[in-house]
Amino acid sequence: MLKHEMERQGQRLFRWRSYLPLILLPLVVLVFLQSGWMESLLGERVENAWDFFCLAVALSGLAMRAYISGHVPAGTSGRNTKAQKADVLNTTGAYSLLRHPLYFANFIGFIGMVLLVKSIVFILFAATAFFVYYERIMVAEENFLETKYGALYRKWAARTPVFIPRPSLWVASKLPFSWRASVNREFHGLFLIATVFFISELSEATVLEHRTATSWVHDEPFWTLFFAASAVVYLAMRMVRKHTTWLVVSGR
Repeated sequence: MLKHEMERQGQRLFRWRSYLPLILLPLVVLVFLQSGWMESLLGERVENAWDFFCLAVALSGLAMRAYISGHVPAGTSGRNTKAQKADVLNTTGAYSLLRHPLYFANFIGFIGMVLLVKSIVFILFAATAFFVYYERIMVAEENFLETKYGALYRKWAARTPVFIPRPSLWVASKLPFSWRASVNREFHGLFLIATVFFISELSEATVLEHRTATSWVHDEPFWTLFFAASAVVYLAMRMVRKHTTWLVVSGR
């Protein structure tokens, strides 16, 4: 049956769900080489404003993930890749609005980075690829949850949209927000976003505009500073996680 085939595919894709952008990388490079049209047509100021808009979209996706991760209990909504895991069924907070809030947040962050290539055709293609890829993962996850929680899951799923939030369904989270749990789970995201934008802006300046890296850093220092600051935070959090229990929160 098609459902079972999609579930099998979803189980395989679940392990590699963080690597979808790498699949699109060759196409991204080709489209990127044509992305200089915005500056030539609308000017540098408009292009710079667009880049910061893209950054705001990407960071909003990360902020959603951080909010969700700060409210959920341990054993759920993680970055686990080996197998499905759900020690409890999340039905409040973001999970009262839609069944896959983390994937919705991933989509917002993903689109923020995809918008950098400034191609409507590629944006539509990337969005379609995202849904084809994640649809199978969501099918596998929902089958796992239904098998584990039965009628409790079916009752929640019947009233909760799959992917588009419905604000009228909001139910406050059972657990208070824990910023330490949030940072512990999501500090990688800031460094990823900063790296993508740094490489994109540097490549645009050196490849498309034929500027030197030194002149680009001098003229547009924000991207280098943003990348450096995120790298410091990332390395600091890695050290904290490795050598202390400061970010460990009981039950989270």
